[in-house]
Amino acid sequence: MQRDIFDAEHDAFRDLARTFIAKEIAPFHDQWERDGQVSREVWLAAGKAGLLGTDVPEEFGGGGVADFRYNAILTEELAAAGASGLGFPLQNDVVAPYLLRLANDEQKRRWLPGFCSGEIITAIAMTEPGTGSDLQGIQTSARRDGDDWILNGSKTFITNGIMADLVIVVAKTDPEAGSHGFSLLVVERGMPGFERGRRLEKVGLKAQDTAELSFTDVRVPAANVLGDVGSGLIYLMQNLAQERLSIAVGSIGGAAAALALTLQYTKERKAFGRPVANFQNTRFELAEMDTEVTITQVFVDKCISEHVAGRLSVADAAKAKWWASDVLKRVVDRCVQLHGGYGYMLEYPIAKAFIDARVQSIFGGTNEIMKEIIGRSLVG
Repeated sequence: MQRDIFDAEHDAFRDLARTFIAKEIAPFHDQWERDGQVSREVWLAAGKAGLLGTDVPEEFGGGGVADFRYNAILTEELAAAGASGLGFPLQNDVVAPYLLRLANDEQKRRWLPGFCSGEIITAIAMTEPGTGSDLQGIQTSARRDGDDWILNGSKTFITNGIMADLVIVVAKTDPEAGSHGFSLLVVERGMPGFERGRRLEKVGLKAQDTAELSFTDVRVPAANVLGDVGSGLIYLMQNLAQERLSIAVGSIGGAAAALALTLQYTKERKAFGRPVANFQNTRFELAEMDTEVTITQVFVDKCISEHVAGRLSVADAAKAKWWASDVLKRVVDRCVQLHGGYGYMLEYPIAKAFIDARVQSIFGGTNEIMKEIIGRSLVG
């Protein structure tokens, strides 16, 4: 089905992203998986190519176009290439809105140029060892001390955690204020007391550096507070819809890529003297997956359009995230089956797609949380 949400400029950007991935990412991704993280050079190359901060104003080195469709294109192309190690979507889709909406002019001048050039790699630290999706259970705390905040606590499952130069940390700043007692503090590389723990060993996403972070009496200047003190959870709720839409975009992009790999494989692979694709069961499997991917893509595209127009609801973002990530899991599982024994071999891209897919229904808020959000929107 023809997609109708992109124009010629978007198509040109897709060509740019595809060319960049083929030249700067594909030849090196296997090595990055062995290393457990990508190179800093690829971040600098992405910045030079104009792939970072497309919605950041030109005065700060960005693309100057506030259009999530560009973000979606880059995420789709990374998914199509199986380039799961790059934290570009987190930088563009998750962190950028906080800096653009909450940073004051001085903070923007300090951080955004490096953000767009790839010299500043970013992360956001919400999840803690004992909280998971329960953001109000966050225990990392900060107390005011003159012109600074003294930050203590720990975070886990932090994407870009090892490489990050700038981390937005969610901390409790007023234990008596309930949901209004949380704030966003920006911790920068080199601040005394800021330590990175081990690089976490994950089932998939091997090239994506995911880490534990700890903060021991880290002195964070008041000039590094994002937005208003006490409004941290409100800001998280405002920005999570785009994060979840980004996950949906990557999920359906990954499902489409897995299906394309499998269609080609079943046409070439022979069993009992004829291509696997010629068996009725294979055609039925392919037909079901293609239908599910197409229908899901239509809904995700509608959500992208609604988001660009400023109308995407929290509930619809949750629907897109849980549905697309579940479709991804179902599709890659069936694709592995159609590959037979070779589908279980890591030398085949479908095996990597299978292990990379599993986390999509967990991060960004588990799919159980997504269903709770949707259910509450229905019954109040």
